[in-house]
Amino acid sequence: MPKRSGPTGPIRAVVTTHMNLHSGAAFWLVRNGLRASRPVLTSPESCDVTVVGAGITGALVADALTTAGFDVVILDRRESGLGSTSASTALLQYEIDVEMLRLADKIGEAKARRAYVASAGAVAALKTICEGIPECSFTPRQSLYLASTRRDARRLREECDARAAIGLRAEWWDGKRVSATYGFPSHGAIRSGHSAEVDALSLTRGLLHRALQRGARWYEQTNVNSYGFADGVARLTCDSGVSIRSKYVVCAVGYELPEFLRQDRVALHSTFALVTERVRSFGAWDDGVLVWESARPYVYMRTTPDRRIIVGGEDVPFRNATWRDRLIPSKTRRLEARLRKLLPDVQTETAFEWAGTFAETPDGLPYIGEDERYPGVLFALGYGGNGITFSAIAAGILTAMCQGQSDRDADLYRMDRV
Repeated sequence: MPKRSGPTGPIRAVVTTHMNLHSGAAFWLVRNGLRASRPVLTSPESCDVTVVGAGITGALVADALTTAGFDVVILDRRESGLGSTSASTALLQYEIDVEMLRLADKIGEAKARRAYVASAGAVAALKTICEGIPECSFTPRQSLYLASTRRDARRLREECDARAAIGLRAEWWDGKRVSATYGFPSHGAIRSGHSAEVDALSLTRGLLHRALQRGARWYEQTNVNSYGFADGVARLTCDSGVSIRSKYVVCAVGYELPEFLRQDRVALHSTFALVTERVRSFGAWDDGVLVWESARPYVYMRTTPDRRIIVGGEDVPFRNATWRDRLIPSKTRRLEARLRKLLPDVQTETAFEWAGTFAETPDGLPYIGEDERYPGVLFALGYGGNGITFSAIAAGILTAMCQGQSDRDADLYRMDRV
């Protein structure tokens, strides 16, 4: 096994709800550096909207709300961006984990089409958002969805035609063309547009600072432990006893929902990732196309601007953090083996490895909007494999709700859907 080390020695730490730093965070911090910590909330606050969670979802929501002129307070119980955001491999794709034709079987053809078009629109919106944050390294990409079996190839060809029929950039490549172009073994692939990659931690920081410049207040190491609602005002109380009053609360904490806002509609999974040392050449994979496969659980990979390869996948049902973390060595070996099979002529050495936990919904779509059990609370829960894309959708929907307006696609993500 090659040596895997971070900036201060061997790293095998992972994403958990209790650790301040894991190897995914270490990798992005090596690239982006430390920043000054934000203050802890020590005195009562009042505002239009309180955003709980300062990862990429909370940052996108806060940016949208402050752009619309709302007075916003942002809270995070740890260092902002160093939870699931820094574990993200940050592939931005319109493609949802549930293919469009399968999604149509679950929610209807018209809604499935709208969901895919909305995701493509979200990638375009993220491009616009990122134009003011050049350090986030937003890079438009193509996406290659590899058919792992002949049976998958037949299904994916139909999927490709269905996507192209609604105006999405999708083209079918047979296995010979994929192999001749990239060398990847497959039974064919959907080559798609509307994709990109980004530095999620830099984007989060840039968005939060932009909200700060517009008058938002941003606090860290501030944990909310209770919620109440009366006379049209939501009240949050922190561990210190300090309270925040606002018309709306946006809950943007992903699967780490507090007990008093518990949701029970998701399945938790552990996922694994590694990033290599810099490579001399990507071989035939020189255009940086985003790669993922139809096998479930799937493996995916992308390049970085400093010539590394990020590989992720090997998902398993989540039991607990300790059990998940013990799987890192074996899962890393499996990801390394998959990387060698996909890129046999590219020499790689693993630099960082990590694990994380994500939530999955039955239809692969996020939960965005109101829950009648919690008046005044708006949820932005970007569950599934497209968290950042879904977070951009949430930012638009929830800002419209705070303005008393409706969004044409809000029904796709409503909290009470079956």
